[in-house]
Amino acid sequence: MTPSNTPTLEQIAKAAGVSRSTVSRVINDEPNVSDAVRERVWRVVKEMGYHPHAAARSLAGRRTKTLGIVIPQAVNTVFSDPYFSRVLHGIADAANEQQYHMFLAMVPPHQEDDFYRRSLRSQMLEGVVIISAFLDDALIPRLHRDDIPFVVIGRHPTIPEVNYVDVDNLHGALMAVEHLMRLGRRRIATITGPMNMVAGVDRLEGWKAALRRNGHVVDETLIAEGDFTEAGGYLAMQQLLQQKPDAVFAANDLMAIGALRAIYEAELRVPADIAVVGFDDAQVAAYSTPPLTTVRQPIYKLGRTAAELLFRILEGRTQAPLRAILPTELVIRASCGSVM
Repeated sequence: MTPSNTPTLEQIAKAAGVSRSTVSRVINDEPNVSDAVRERVWRVVKEMGYHPHAAARSLAGRRTKTLGIVIPQAVNTVFSDPYFSRVLHGIADAANEQQYHMFLAMVPPHQEDDFYRRSLRSQMLEGVVIISAFLDDALIPRLHRDDIPFVVIGRHPTIPEVNYVDVDNLHGALMAVEHLMRLGRRRIATITGPMNMVAGVDRLEGWKAALRRNGHVVDETLIAEGDFTEAGGYLAMQQLLQQKPDAVFAANDLMAIGALRAIYEAELRVPADIAVVGFDDAQVAAYSTPPLTTVRQPIYKLGRTAAELLFRILEGRTQAPLRAILPTELVIRASCGSVM
């Protein structure tokens, strides 16, 4: 829609039965507007086909060549997990090739309101890549509502129009658990990722699918929720040891490393007593004791693909939504008892 036929704020205000200033406050996510009025204004905005971000960008007639990279996590989480450095490497290489700048924001969910007003409403960013979003993250529906181009790294299960790139988490987890079954393991536990993140949900579903497909009962006592940190894996493994598992699938390598420590402290052996499999193939996996069997996901390619999809959207070379699911690969090392 061009500026000439885009409805004005005055027209929206008249249709919604409010003042122009109220419409402005609603569109800019400012306070002091009741929920009922806010809902009414947004309904009129959608009915009249007004896209505030797109209209302002068109009227400005300028390009900043700047991508926003948003990680809705605390800073210490981002810098302690090697996943983020690898995915950012992929985004950065793609951005450099297209001569785009990167604006990195580590924004926990409780700070997203302020970030949205200051950075995204200012037209400073042409598009956004979101990494490791929570399932209920309010930023994603806001970006969609305001017609801001974005791509999520991680499948989004509730908004059909969201552009995303992900790996086949379910199949990767299924491969790992079925490998343990072929080695004769029967009490296979799992340390999940957070259940408010799609990777955590999908990898748990892969564990369950492998059990069911091979005639095993899903034993809920063999499930412990982790948080993708080494400490979280350690605590979850301590809990699972009470159930006497003979194997454990951890939803990422950091948690698998934490599980190894808990197993050794319990004076058990890996893999003789408990086999361990992780997910990611982080660099630490090859150098753990014993080296860690893991599901390799192409983390660098995830970042690069997300940026490339976003460039296609920004340059008008495609129609959204765009989706890409990348394959995973089982890397067999000594922690599961087989190096074949």
